[in-house]
Amino acid sequence: MSFSFDTKNELCKLPVQKLCCARAEAYGILLYCNTFSSTEVRIITENPNFAARLPKLFHRAFGLRFDRQPEPDQPGKMVFQITEQKKLDHITNLLGYDPRQNMVLHINFAMLEEECCRASFLRGIFFAGGSVTDPLKRYHLELTTSHAQVSRELDVLLRECGYPPKCVSRNGSFVTYFKQSDQIEDFLTLIGAPVAAMNLMSAKMEKDLRNSVNRRLNCDSANLDKAVLAAQEQMEAIRALQTTGLLEQLPDKLQMTAALRLENPELTLSELAEEFDPPVSKSCLNHRLRKLSELAKTVK
Repeated sequence: MSFSFDTKNELCKLPVQKLCCARAEAYGILLYCNTFSSTEVRIITENPNFAARLPKLFHRAFGLRFDRQPEPDQPGKMVFQITEQKKLDHITNLLGYDPRQNMVLHINFAMLEEECCRASFLRGIFFAGGSVTDPLKRYHLELTTSHAQVSRELDVLLRECGYPPKCVSRNGSFVTYFKQSDQIEDFLTLIGAPVAAMNLMSAKMEKDLRNSVNRRLNCDSANLDKAVLAAQEQMEAIRALQTTGLLEQLPDKLQMTAALRLENPELTLSELAEEFDPPVSKSCLNHRLRKLSELAKTVK
């Protein structure tokens, strides 16, 4: 199952209660479904839970039944259709369109004055034309329709709700989309999918944690490379001093430092400082090694 499929299943668990909200949700579905015109309504879905919700929703919203609907437990694509003219006229009239005129689809904002109705309307849009990508892969939610005016007005509605989207036309369709994780979380919560929103938040935290660990590992690896390179340079300097016989003429502290570095080439400065008896500070050890390197340069 996809993240989008699971999200719609969560939304299907919401009860169909208030008439205004049922009508707003059905309205969103109609504007973003396969066909909505003065002569036909056609809704196609492969989601069995959404298919079970549609008849209840349309009966509550418009007091009618589909002229064609799939058999229970029918696999694959399921088609819901209304072609009876009286039913179509009844729907268009309730949604604020004049059934006697050519119907130009647009959003009737008068039906969305209440916050609950706006949320239901957006839920219907997501049911019919929405998808959301698995957040472990990337953050992307989009709403796709074939009606340009509806897409433009949805952009206005979302901005009024505080969710400014982005828009693009793609293969003759008009896509409204979000790519910010916090916007997608808020949108999913608004339409009634808090579990999906929480899963997105968890995925984001997991990705952030993984990225943080990777950055830490990369940083540690870089520091280790630097330490190894520094140790190699120090040992080369010490061997140069040995070759010229100068090492034996140096103070005991420098000779001891050189001996411990040659015996422990893999240790970091902090670890090497602990090998002294008594231990010395990291800065003290660093000073001694730097002195050895400078002496080796004069020899060279």
